[in-house]
Amino acid sequence: MNAGGTNIKANPLVAQFNGYISKIEDALIRELDLYSWSEFYSPLRYACEGGKRIRPLLLVLSVEAIQATNRDSNHVTDDAFMAGSAIELLHTESVIHDDIIDEERLRRGKPSFHIKYGYNSSILTADFVLGIILNIGSKMNNSRVINELSNAATKMSEGEMMEIRLAKLNDVTEDEYIKVIEHKTASLFEASTKIGAILGDGNEDQIHALGTFGNLLGIAYQIHDDLLDWNNEDRLFNLLVKRNVQSMEFVKNMDKLYKSYSNRALNELRKVGESMSTRHLQLLTDLSSVQF
Repeated sequence: MNAGGTNIKANPLVAQFNGYISKIEDALIRELDLYSWSEFYSPLRYACEGGKRIRPLLLVLSVEAIQATNRDSNHVTDDAFMAGSAIELLHTESVIHDDIIDEERLRRGKPSFHIKYGYNSSILTADFVLGIILNIGSKMNNSRVINELSNAATKMSEGEMMEIRLAKLNDVTEDEYIKVIEHKTASLFEASTKIGAILGDGNEDQIHALGTFGNLLGIAYQIHDDLLDWNNEDRLFNLLVKRNVQSMEFVKNMDKLYKSYSNRALNELRKVGESMSTRHLQLLTDLSSVQF
């Protein structure tokens, strides 16, 4: 796995954060290499290849933002990078399951995990990933971090179940759609920024502000992503569009909605304080330039 190369070509803005992403990549590889003896090792390396590591990047930048605001030493500990690995692995586990449920055949320009390794291996690999995440949590010995990872995993599963149920209905409301993505997508963004604030020793107001920032950014991201693909993929958003009598007007309204969530995220970020790291986080809210 290489944090440079493909990621930077696919997303020029990520080049600005290549130093961070390289360290995140190294930490993830260290965690995976602990299982080099396992039959799951090669499949896991395959599953993790090509990710942009934006969620762990949000975590690390959140640590730095708190440290800079509180005038602490600007030093991101190993715990932050371990937590970032857990976040990325939780994302990877969800991607394996999502691609099976959505019958996706391609992921990051290559065959989806279940296409390459089969359904049984996919289910078992995702279970194995959860074991790795538990092990990372035990090494960190931080109950608040473990609790946030647990909350995210629970909400992501709830969001997937909501989507499956709603996809069978004849009518899906905008509120129901937002609730799905708040659980399925935004919960992991929120966990990333909130864990970063916790590990940066932020106060409760700072932790809440960064957690809310991550949640709102996650919702904005998913709406933006769905808008880009709405005419090509059979997602819940597509059902909303197809079942709306004024579909193109609806799409325009959703474009305004994602921008509204992005602006609300920026407002939360301003509560943390001004620093180079908060400016970096601000850059990541420009969803027209950065691809998660």
